[in-house]
Parts: sequence; C-alpha cells; structure tokens
Amino acid sequence: MFSTIKHTNKFVQQAAALRSFNNQQVRWYSTPTHDVAVIGGGPGGYVAAIKAAQLGLKTICIEKRGTLGGTCLNVGCIPSKALLHASHMYHSASHDFKKWGISVDNVQMDVGTMMKKKETAVTGLTKGIELLFKKNGVTYVKGHGKITASQEITVDTLDGKQEKVFAKNIVIATGSEPTPLPFLPFDEQSVLSSTGALSLTQVPKKMFIIGAGVIGLEMGSVWSRLGTEVVVVEYLDRITPFLDAEVGKTFQKVLEKQGMKFMLGTKVVSAEKNANGHVTLTVEPAKGGEKKVLDAEVMLVSIGRKPYTENLGLESVGVKKDERGRIIVDDHLRTGVEGIWGIGDVITGPMLAHKAEEEGIAVVETIAGKKGHVNYNAIPSVIYTNPEVANVGLSEEELKQKGIAYKVGKFPFMANSRARTNDEAEGFVKVLADKETDKVYGIHIIGPNAGEQIAEAVLALEYGASAEDIARTCHAHPTLSEAVKEAALMASEGKAIHC
Repeated sequence: MFSTIKHTNKFVQQAAALRSFNNQQVRWYSTPTHDVAVIGGGPGGYVAAIKAAQLGLKTICIEKRGTLGGTCLNVGCIPSKALLHASHMYHSASHDFKKWGISVDNVQMDVGTMMKKKETAVTGLTKGIELLFKKNGVTYVKGHGKITASQEITVDTLDGKQEKVFAKNIVIATGSEPTPLPFLPFDEQSVLSSTGALSLTQVPKKMFIIGAGVIGLEMGSVWSRLGTEVVVVEYLDRITPFLDAEVGKTFQKVLEKQGMKFMLGTKVVSAEKNANGHVTLTVEPAKGGEKKVLDAEVMLVSIGRKPYTENLGLESVGVKKDERGRIIVDDHLRTGVEGIWGIGDVITGPMLAHKAEEEGIAVVETIAGKKGHVNYNAIPSVIYTNPEVANVGLSEEELKQKGIAYKVGKFPFMANSRARTNDEAEGFVKVLADKETDKVYGIHIIGPNAGEQIAEAVLALEYGASAEDIARTCHAHPTLSEAVKEAALMASEGKAIHC
C-alpha cells in the first residue's frame, strides 16, 4: 500500500518491511513521514483527508469500520433520510393522493425492499468516497488506529495484521456512539439504538422512544407513518429543548396530529425484556409520583451520544479529556500535545456532520499554514421530519438570557402561495434581529423544505446581514423561500406584504 523509500533518519531501525509483533505480521512505514494521518473516516475525517491532500499534504486515513462515511453515512444521517423519504411517500400515497385526483388501491409497504433501497444508497455513497480518496491521492487503511508514541500510530488492520504509520500531524476524528440505558444494554432486536431502528425487518405494533431529541423524533416519525403506535418518553417538560420554545411547541402539536404520543416530564425508572421478547418499562413523573408499568414490542433509546475516545492511546501521549470524555482542544482545535488535533463529535459542540466537516477543513488549512476558521455562530441544525424544522443562530430564550434587546418577524406558510398550492402550509419562519441595529441573530423555520431554506439564513448570519438586507433581496415567485423574505420584512419594518 505504501512505497518504500530509502532513508537515514531516526526511523532507520524500524524500516524493515515485515516484523514479528505479538505473533502477527507487522508492516512498518516510517519515511517519509506523512504530513497528516486522520484517525476516523466519518464526515469530519474523510473531508479533512481529502482537503489535506488537495493542499499538497501527504495524507493517510485510518478507518476501523471498513467503509468510509462514519456513523452518518453508514448508520445515521443518510440511511435515516432514505427511510424518512420512503415512509413519507407511503404516507402520501395512503392519505394525500386522493386530494389530487390520484387513485391508488391497496397501498402497501414492503419493508424488505425499503431496506434494500436504503442499503443501495449507502453502499453507493461509501464507494464514492473511496473513489474520491483515489482521485485526490489519500492513502486508506482499514483498521483500528491507536496512537502509540509521538507521531506514531499502530493500526490493527481488518485482515489481522498490524501496521505502523508515522505522521507529523494526527487528526482524531473518531466520532461518537449511542448512549445506552445504564440498566438495559442494546440488543438491536427489542432494545434499539439508532442503528437497530434503521434495520427493523417488520413494522412493530408499538414502540417506546426514550428521549425527545432529533434521532428519536425522526425515527419515530418513520415508523409512525408505517403504522406503529409511537410513544415518546421525555424527562424534560418539552421536546427538542435546543429549539426556540415557540418552534418546539408547534413541532410537538404537529407530531401529535400525525399520531405520535408524548409522555413529558417522565422519568424511566427501569426497563427489562420480558418472556415474549417485548420491553417492560417502569416510569414515574420526573418530579416524583406514582409509577406506571408499560409494555411495547420495541424500545428505541435516544438519550444522546458519547464521544468515541477510548482505546485510542490518548492517555499515553498526554491528550487530555473533560468529564464527559471529550478531547480538550483550543480555539484552533489543537490538543495540548504538539501535532495532535481533535474534530467533530470527540470535542465539545453540537454532534453534527457538517460541523465536523467544517472543523476538518479548518484543521488541515491551519496545518498547511492557512487561516483555518469555523464560525460556530452560523452552524445550522435540521430535523428531517415532515414538516422539517431548521434553525441557525440564537433563540428567543437565549437572547433573553444574554440581555439583548431584539425584535421578531414571523411569517406563516399558510400565507405563502407555493406552500398553499402544494397543500404543505403548516409552520412558519421566525427572524430574530437586534432591536436597534437590525442585525440578524437567529432564524428559525418549521415548514416544508426547511432544511434547504435554512442555507439562506446561514449565509445571512455568516456575513452579518440585517433583516432589511434579506427583505430587500429579490426572491423568486412562487417559492417557499419568499416566506423568509416576508419574515425578514416583518422584523425590519413591522409589516409583511402578504400577511
């Protein structure tokens, strides 16, 4: 995989092509050292590797899964969107087609075919990243990488061998993994992580979802559309606590109208698998009270994710972690150890694929002597239900906490011609701007294609736009994006044209 080059530096004694190490065949690669070695081939890692190679840095990427793309592409963002799309089409065919004069009899969902289609999409995209590696000259090693010394990584390859990789810079991009309940581990049959929820072979009759965050609500939306009774159990008294409160309340009402049920302010006391393979769940009010015993066919545990920072050799080289196991980095994503960097889910901040990508690019630009930078005030978040929910910047609650005087501009999709014509008029756009300067602090959207529309909002925040700037920008008619313009006009002037 690597070329052998004659050398005379400190790695001379390590340069033998093959050595015996723990009864394994060990391949040593020492000179020249790679400029960048990325541990982890997820969105942050593979993007960092490609960008590094494009900047002329000799780059290697080490991924233990055996396929690139990380959790996002293999068992996260991408497969979940495939199931969301499929279940939405099924639901539309079953409930909405008649309104448009389209007659379809005996609509059925073949879960096996849906899953095969999902896998086809995943396989095609993972292979595409491998092609990008080849195109850009990134060396790809399949195996578990562990830092064993300064500028040294030992890789236990998937084919049972061991390799040594030497690099001037090591970027840790190993991502995260689902957090289980302390009293009931995942079995991916009846006690599911997001991975198991993406691979069910049949539609369950009833599903508990523990945690009302993004993953739980997206997966709940999929199976609810297909006929599952979905009950969401959440410790807090609201869903999606990271959202603007007004948006969150509207979102809950929409999901309830679609058939999802919520038990808010509820604590899970215990859970166990019973004799028939179902899950028995004991809950009580979060503030204390009478316990209830519930039973469901499957339970999706969606209480968050934890950084994957174990068994990477971090302690041996002095890389420090915080109390939650996240790698501590400075503003330039450097750890306290020279030449070791951290990006994505292993460091603080939202666990989002696009955040990791931006950090990956910023790190390798810094390594290459450029001005790498991430604007954390302009990182969007999207929930891909129907309608979608998207936001960027500050919420009303955050502005109040900061003591910032602000104004609100809000425009309903019910007043947007494209949304009304498409019969997808639930939701609104909300623009929050400085009361005096009109600078935009945050934009929140619940409605059709919110995930696409938020890009305009991100651009506005990135360039420090005012609400008037957005309102004076010509938007094509008839489009959903006109709702963003009208909400900005409402914030800037207090009046919209169509509302």
